[in-house]
Amino acid sequence: MERTGCAVVGGGPAGMMLGLLLARAGVHVTVLEKHADFLRDFRGDTVHASTVRLIDELGLGDGFRKLPQSRLSSVALPVPGAGLVTVGDFASLKPPYNYIAMMPQWDFLNFLATEAEREPTFTLLLEHEATSLMFDGGRVAGVRYRTSDGIEGALHAELVVGTDGRHSVLRRGAGLQPKEYPVPFDAWWFRLPRHASEKGAVAGIVPAFRDREALISLFRDDYYQMAYLGPKGMDTQIRAEGVERFRERIAGLRPDLADRVDSIRSVDDLHWLDVRLDRLKRWYIDGLLCIGDAAHAMSPAGGVGINLAIQDAVAAAARLAPALLQGRVRMKDLAAVQRRRTMPTVVVQSIQRIMHQTVFIPLFAGTRAGVPPLLLFVVRHIPPARRLLPRMIAFGPRPEHAPDFARRVPSEARAGVRRHKGGNH
Repeated sequence: MERTGCAVVGGGPAGMMLGLLLARAGVHVTVLEKHADFLRDFRGDTVHASTVRLIDELGLGDGFRKLPQSRLSSVALPVPGAGLVTVGDFASLKPPYNYIAMMPQWDFLNFLATEAEREPTFTLLLEHEATSLMFDGGRVAGVRYRTSDGIEGALHAELVVGTDGRHSVLRRGAGLQPKEYPVPFDAWWFRLPRHASEKGAVAGIVPAFRDREALISLFRDDYYQMAYLGPKGMDTQIRAEGVERFRERIAGLRPDLADRVDSIRSVDDLHWLDVRLDRLKRWYIDGLLCIGDAAHAMSPAGGVGINLAIQDAVAAAARLAPALLQGRVRMKDLAAVQRRRTMPTVVVQSIQRIMHQTVFIPLFAGTRAGVPPLLLFVVRHIPPARRLLPRMIAFGPRPEHAPDFARRVPSEARAGVRRHKGGNH
């Protein structure tokens, strides 16, 4: 019989961080990830200052800073007739946490996995897809899974944590229903080449707005990761119009990139993201806790979903590690995690809903394309707001600190990892 102390389903930022922290407490923890690796395009790149500080507290700062990355020192938005207007200048923050790190998410996840696998009580099972929950007398007792070669198995656990995203299998299996909030747009991700003359250490999140559409570009080493934003429900229209019309849309939004839109070969190169904003009223049942997008799907507005999920993981580890080491996690422990993380979740989602109302709904209705005049006035003329906005973007509400049991003195990386794939464990 396979057994672990805590089964974490989903190898994203929340799942990998939770696995690392619990293993450092001495908890036997198993992370199940359905894919063979972390190499998947069109995930978020931002590692905010709150997470960089956490990495330092874990004694991993030197290794983290050696990863390929660039630094975002400010956030600017385009204003008709005024060019780019800075709404968040991180130079006002205290070093060394006065920037947002930009790096491919797969590098960050591989980094966390490598560090977690140094702990003797940590196991990462790749190509293991959780299919359902197991119950014992009304309490969640583990998960059933299927490997990539079709082998089915069961993993018993004192606690199951769902970090399996906005389409969480676990929260559905537990009967947990989220409250959904309206979202006015979807996103279509794709790549454009980045010429050698455009490369360098400068990070950027470059937005472009036009009547009823917008475009965001993220810098990669040799390409741009692009997100076209359009009204929700538009996917069928975009695909029916064909690739030539889509190329025209991109060239119109970013004339400087018009010379490379032919690299979009067909509409099959577009990866549609059904943007959602929702939140569970209750994040847990006996034996199961949901965190990250499984508990509260975030809009891409503000790019804070990754970091909010990581803060959930830190709060969960701090509260649950002692209970797991004692072999009994009670409902009040799970409730305490939700109580601690509800306020920052509500604050961030409320800000996103305001952004939807003031920026995106007018944009897609064709009544305004760009930054609301009120926000423009605030960032230009109210000094306290100019100081508060960068901190809110970089740290968010209630940033968490590493628990004492997880802190380490910085040391050079040691060799040896233990990854398991398919049914070979």
